Amino acid sequence: MNHPDLTEEERAIYEWQMWVPGVGEEGQRKLKGASVFISRVGGLGGVVAYELAAAGVGRLILAHAGNVQASDLNRQILQTHDQIGQSRMESIVRRLQELNPRCEIIGINENVSEENAARLISGADIALDAAPLFQERLALNRAAFGCGIPMVECAMHTLEATVTTFIPGKTGCLQCVVPEVPPSWKRQFPVFGAVSGAVACLGAMEVIKWITGIGTPLAGEMISMDLATMHFRRVKVPRRDDCPVCR
Repeated sequence: MNHPDLTEEERAIYEWQMWVPGVGEEGQRKLKGASVFISRVGGLGGVVAYELAAAGVGRLILAHAGNVQASDLNRQILQTHDQIGQSRMESIVRRLQELNPRCEIIGINENVSEENAARLISGADIALDAAPLFQERLALNRAAFGCGIPMVECAMHTLEATVTTFIPGKTGCLQCVVPEVPPSWKRQFPVFGAVSGAVACLGAMEVIKWITGIGTPLAGEMISMDLATMHFRRVKVPRRDDCPVCR
């Protein structure tokens, strides 16, 4: 695959990260040529989008509906007080373009559902799931596996968080781990922005590793972290033989 050339300005901006072993100019060109889909661009997904734009990913497809609320501002770093009551996506696109005007930002004022998931991720090379509802997460999982693209899965609750990468044909999928929507799960839950930001940075690195080919992705394994005790562990992610999505 031919990747776009870098401009002299881009070489200057990304110089330090191109020094990372295995990246170089070729890895940066891969980032520039990549298209990443992110489901929900709030406290978790917003940090992912910010880090990927900063890293020089060429195209971000972002899905998040609704208007900014005061309760968003403890964690959603792409929002501002003067945006309360107005479109979240408007602020998301503006803030990312301020950071990196070279990145193509496609902002979609929708949340992922069974009806739109395949359409929303069309053209993406990799997807990242940061949605608060399992209905959205499972819909994106089915669409990603249906389209044959990997999905980085990031989640958090209170002071705990997890991240893994599902790869069609190589690993199980989210539905292997969560066969159906948990009946007691709610959209609103306890959250510090620092917790969602911590797992978001790990998720962004999973995307960067997949695009550039550096490091080893969390394929078939999940990082589970408890930030109350700073306890981190790796756990195997099962693949169910009877899974209707990835069998």
